[in-house]
Amino acid sequence: MSKLKPIQNNVVQNDPWQALKKFTAARIALGRTGAAIPLKETLQLMQDHANARDAVYTSLDIIKLVQQLESFKLPIFHLQSKAINRQQYLQRPDLGRQLSETSKKQFAAIESNAACDIAIVIADGLSATSVQNHTVPVLQQLMPLLKKYNLMLSVVEQGRVAIADEVGAMLNAKLSLVLIGERPGLSAQDSMSAYFTWHPKPGLTDESRNCISNIRPQGLGYKDAADKINYLIQQAFHLNLSGVLLKDDCNLRAHL
Repeated sequence: MSKLKPIQNNVVQNDPWQALKKFTAARIALGRTGAAIPLKETLQLMQDHANARDAVYTSLDIIKLVQQLESFKLPIFHLQSKAINRQQYLQRPDLGRQLSETSKKQFAAIESNAACDIAIVIADGLSATSVQNHTVPVLQQLMPLLKKYNLMLSVVEQGRVAIADEVGAMLNAKLSLVLIGERPGLSAQDSMSAYFTWHPKPGLTDESRNCISNIRPQGLGYKDAADKINYLIQQAFHLNLSGVLLKDDCNLRAHL
C-alpha cells in the first residue's frame, strides 16, 4: 500500500486563476492556506476596507481646488447642499440633492435672461479624494474640447449627482455636467464619475442622465475620459437629449 502524504496546512497554494489577476483589480486568485485564505490577503482586505471607509469621510480641500480651477479663467461658484455635515449627508441623500438657501442666493445677481451652455459642477460625493485628485487633470483635457461653449464652474460640498440639475436650472444651462466621487470599493477608493443631463431641472431622475464611470489612472484614463465626455456632449447638443435615448456609439463609429 502507498503511504499517505501528510497534510501541510502552513503551505500557501496558488490559485489556478492566478494568470487572470493581471486583467483586473478584483479580489480573485487569492490562494489558500489549508481551508482559509492566506493571512497576507486577510490583512490586505482589512486595510482596503479601512481605506474605503476613510474615503467616505475625507473632506474636500475647497481652497486648494478652487485655486487650481482659477487657471481655467471661468466664473466659479462655491456652493453647499442642504446637508450640513457628513453624517447628515450619508443619512439623508435627499438633502445632498438640494442647494442650501445661502447657495441659492449666490445666483440672485445673475440676469434672468442670461444663460450658459454647460454648467460644470464638481461635487465631493462619496469620495472627495477622487475629486481632489482627478478633477483638474480631466478638465485640463476636456476644456480645450469644449471651448466653443459658454461654461460656468461650481464646486458643491456635500453634493450628490442630482444637485447638478438644480445648479444647471439656476444658471439657465442647456446641459449640466457633474464630476463626482464614486462610492469607494475594496479595489478602488478613488474612482470618479461624470454625469451629464440635457436641460437640467430639479425632479429629473436617473434615466435622464448619462454616466461615464471609473475615471482614474488605473481605470478610464484622463484623456480617454475627456474624449468620451466630449463625444457624448456633442451628441447631446446635436440631438437635444440625454439619458437612455442617447447611446454611446463612439467605438462603433470609429470602426465605420
